Amino acid sequence: MARPRTLPDSDVFAVILQRIAAEGEKSVAFSSISRTTGLAGASLVQRYGSLARMVEASLTWGWDALDQMVATAQNDAEAAELVGAKGAQALLKSLSDSVKSLPLAALLAASLRHPHLRPRAAAWKGKVEGMIARHLRDRDAAAMVFAAWQGQVLWDGLDDKGFRIKDLVKKVG
Repeated sequence: MARPRTLPDSDVFAVILQRIAAEGEKSVAFSSISRTTGLAGASLVQRYGSLARMVEASLTWGWDALDQMVATAQNDAEAAELVGAKGAQALLKSLSDSVKSLPLAALLAASLRHPHLRPRAAAWKGKVEGMIARHLRDRDAAAMVFAAWQGQVLWDGLDDKGFRIKDLVKKVG
């Protein structure tokens, strides 16, 4: 079967993030990405220059995608004009549905190992907490809800028994 001549960066980056999520950052190599995408290893080297730059570009793409998801969720929540606990619930539901398309835990863990990407993670956390706080009108409650939501996202799929974020939001909101 012939190799594809082109593949958008977004497709390559999605493959890299999935590989990081499944097997860790050390499993990413030009050869492994070449096998998965069908692109020649030399094409990947020519496109990204180095393995570190390819990984960094994929992580940056992941944060860009998350920023877009946050903006969409914020617009949805504002359009619904929900306030208080109901608004926070709607916001988190929208975000939860969106982030399922990205390996969020792997993106976060890999970004924390890259000092220049840590500010991206911190800014994203601050933005989401701020959005929750606008609904709950309480920064501390928003921080707790954010932490619980992230815990739920991290452990999602291991079991389906657990508390529901909307119950927590009702209690703290």
